[in-house]
Amino acid sequence: MTRAPGPARRQLTIAGVLLLIQGVLMEGLVVIGLVVLLGTGVSQTIITENAHIFALPYLQDNLYLMMAMSGIFAALRVTGAVGLLRNRLWGLALSLVNCVITLTLMVFLLPAGLADGLLSGAALVLILMAWLGRDANGTLRTIA
Repeated sequence: MTRAPGPARRQLTIAGVLLLIQGVLMEGLVVIGLVVLLGTGVSQTIITENAHIFALPYLQDNLYLMMAMSGIFAALRVTGAVGLLRNRLWGLALSLVNCVITLTLMVFLLPAGLADGLLSGAALVLILMAWLGRDANGTLRTIA
C-alpha cells in the first residue's frame, strides 16, 4: 500500500489526532462519567436540576441516554481515527461520516456541541485538503 505524499500525510495525521482527542477526551470520558454516576446511584434528576448542559429540554431531560449515546460516538470516532492514522481508506470514510454527522448534530447539542464542531470541522477540512488538495504529481487540484 502506498502512503500519502508528505503534506497530505501530515494533514491526515493531524486530523486523526484531532478525532482521537475528541473521541477519547470529549466522548469517552462522558461514558466513564455515566458509569460512575450509575455506580454511585446518582439520580438523573439530581444532575439535570443542577447542571444545564444542553439548550434543548428534551436532551437535558434524557441526559443519561445522551451520555450512553456518547459512548457509541466515541467508539466510532476512535475507530475511524485509528484507521486514518494507519492510512486505511475505510478510516478516511468513517472519519468523514463522523465529521459530517457531528457538524449536523452540533446545532442540537449546544452549548456542548461547539467544541465538537470545532474539532470535527477542523478534521474535516484537513481530510478534504489531504484527499482532494493535490494530485499524485503534487499539482494543486482545481475545479476547472
